[in-house]
Amino acid sequence: MDAVTAARAPGPGARAARVAVSGGFAAQGLVYALVLTSLEGFKDRFGIDDGQVTLVVLGVCVVAALGTWLADAVARTDGGSRRVLTLGLVVLVAAVVVAASAATFPVLAGGFAVYGLGLGLVDAGTNMQAVSVQRAYGRSLLTGLYAPWTVAGIVGALVVSGAARLPAGVPDGVALLPGAVVAAAAAVLVARWGWRSVPVDVTPPDIRTEPPADPDVRRAVVTDLDGSGLRGTSTPWGPVLLLGLGVVAFYVADSAVSTWSTIYLGDVLLAPSAVAPLAYAAYLVTTLGSRLTGDLCVRRWGTGPVIRVAALVGALGLALVVVAGTVPLGLLGFALAGAGLGPIAPLCFSAAGTLAPGHADAVVARLNVFNYVGAVLGGVLVGALATASTFRIGFAVPVLLVLAVVAIAGRFGRRPTAPTPDPRTQEVRT
Repeated sequence: MDAVTAARAPGPGARAARVAVSGGFAAQGLVYALVLTSLEGFKDRFGIDDGQVTLVVLGVCVVAALGTWLADAVARTDGGSRRVLTLGLVVLVAAVVVAASAATFPVLAGGFAVYGLGLGLVDAGTNMQAVSVQRAYGRSLLTGLYAPWTVAGIVGALVVSGAARLPAGVPDGVALLPGAVVAAAAAVLVARWGWRSVPVDVTPPDIRTEPPADPDVRRAVVTDLDGSGLRGTSTPWGPVLLLGLGVVAFYVADSAVSTWSTIYLGDVLLAPSAVAPLAYAAYLVTTLGSRLTGDLCVRRWGTGPVIRVAALVGALGLALVVVAGTVPLGLLGFALAGAGLGPIAPLCFSAAGTLAPGHADAVVARLNVFNYVGAVLGGVLVGALATASTFRIGFAVPVLLVLAVVAIAGRFGRRPTAPTPDPRTQEVRT
């Protein structure tokens, strides 16, 4: 190893933090999949309808937004984003236990409220940690760090599918319990090895890109390069709004698929109860493939072109879901949607980490709010439209929003240049 390579190689703390944040993403993806693919079972168990499911999803999104606000506050303490993620994972453990053991619908709703708080903390915490680890490595890592989330989501969907075959008398909530175990293990991992960067003065970007096409974004990046934009505690809203459009579009589609794909296959395409959860599994399998290859594509072609092609493929898959008349065609549509949508959110958060590096956690927390705007539109609006008309109309909304991402893809920057090491960021391990 030559001197330059050795200087740029990540230290053992960065490598351990990468493992820890991967565990956080895995726990998040597993619990998310277990909860959402169990919605059809909850409907049968408590005799609730799609309208009540929609209200529960709305409540989760509102509480999750509060969790993101709390994450921003906790990240400003000595524990940083490591404390945010650890706390969020512990809250997820409590939420899963309550939901799994709920004997009445009000208790279940309470469990979902606790889940919303944990979801907001974990969403923000994993992205904060991932941005810090990416900067320590000096190259694109975000889409790959999302891959454990996707793998765990696939496992979760398969667990719920398998639980549908358990003999009568086994509690319905038993399928949720693996999520509590994995979240507890991830909390220990993050508490021990999670990353926390402490800027000594002003932290310049570690991953430099060519100036974005949008003048407002370009001015924000230049301001951060000379440090003048990092005085005080303010963070840039204009560039965050641009990235927020991409995050909203992704989460509208993702939330629509994760919340309603199982119910769509069961109620509209009349799939058996053991087959319906496979719609989400098909979506996650192809999402995994796109996330495993996303970082390599960005290094070769740049963020803008990757997002443009990804959005086109995702919109095509969602359109196929809208017109599907059979279970195999519906599964194919969800799979194609995952292949396209997978890299979009990670690349938005990756770009957010370069807007104001001295306040990266605050920028990520701010951008994460758009996650729940999209989740409300995707999970709640699709459900409301389905209740008022049909699920086909509901799934048409994400198609239009994902197509809008194609129009703004050129503003996400082009091919990245060589990383610049940051000697003024200290690695803190306790």
